Amino acid sequence: MNTSLVRRASVAAALALAAGVAQAHEGHGAHGLAAGLAHPFAGLDHLLAMIAVGLWSAAVLPAAQRLAGPAFFLLALLAGAFVGVQTGAGVFIEAGVALSVALFGVLLLARRQLPAVAGFALIAAAGALHGVAHGAEWAAGSSFAAYAAGFVLGSALLHAAGLIAGSWLARVPAWVWRVQAAGVGAAGLFMFASRI
Repeated sequence: MNTSLVRRASVAAALALAAGVAQAHEGHGAHGLAAGLAHPFAGLDHLLAMIAVGLWSAAVLPAAQRLAGPAFFLLALLAGAFVGVQTGAGVFIEAGVALSVALFGVLLLARRQLPAVAGFALIAAAGALHGVAHGAEWAAGSSFAAYAAGFVLGSALLHAAGLIAGSWLARVPAWVWRVQAAGVGAAGLFMFASRI
């Protein structure tokens, strides 16, 4: 086993965990395409969740169906955003978003040991939670359509990155997959613990 590669992976995981306290939702008032586009990149919770959807889709779904995972997430994201606009985020949304990242780590570790329907259910639930968080950030009076187009596009870009990374990880030793999956799960647990 290449100790240099293990060391680099360990440092990357530690940095991801240290960054886990970063919150994606500093306050309300996001508006416009640019704010929406930046939102999925603004916090480790959203970043890891979007990439995890692509990773899982690349690892589990047949090549012709790999876009189904991101599509489920994006549809649930929009539905959740409409709820968030109407109701606000609520006190447990941040913890729920972090928990979704931890559960994505479990889903990635399990890969094909769980039925695909379980993966789709988690993707839809996580998409809705993340959507509520996005929707609650919208600045009333500005164009929701532009803001929503931005966060959908930003999320889709991260899903694409996950699909590409998942295709690459299919060709490396299995332990590399397990390390990245465990890193996603650990970061999610760390964020969850910091939000409850």
